[in-house]
Amino acid sequence: MADEPLRCSCLCGGVRFEVTEPFERVSMCHCESCKKLSGGYGTVSGRARTDAIRILEGEGLLRSFQPEEGTSKTFCSVCGSNLFGGGWPQFEFASVRLATIDSGFDGKPDRHIYTRSVADWESLPDDGLPRYETRAP
Repeated sequence: MADEPLRCSCLCGGVRFEVTEPFERVSMCHCESCKKLSGGYGTVSGRARTDAIRILEGEGLLRSFQPEEGTSKTFCSVCGSNLFGGGWPQFEFASVRLATIDSGFDGKPDRHIYTRSVADWESLPDDGLPRYETRAP
């Protein structure tokens, strides 16, 4: 990440935020919750300190859902864009969905997590990244 914060938004543009510090890591999550959220194989997220995420517009549009397992997921109540995971804003760290990034970002995923939930119709790429059945150590 350069000196400039990452600029991010939801699909409708009602929620705008920035990430002011580099991601600690970038994970491809294949858990059942992330698959249902994305409508696909899961989510790709950067782990950031929660205090490095600044909501610039649309805070009143944010809604969170707490699944039975895992941490809460936060989305825009207008367009449904999946914005944060990892229990934002309650926990010290949160997951920022890479699909929300509007500014340049050249980071790449560095791990696959929750591979125990890979569906029969899904195939993991042969990308050489470490794979963890659950959360990474």
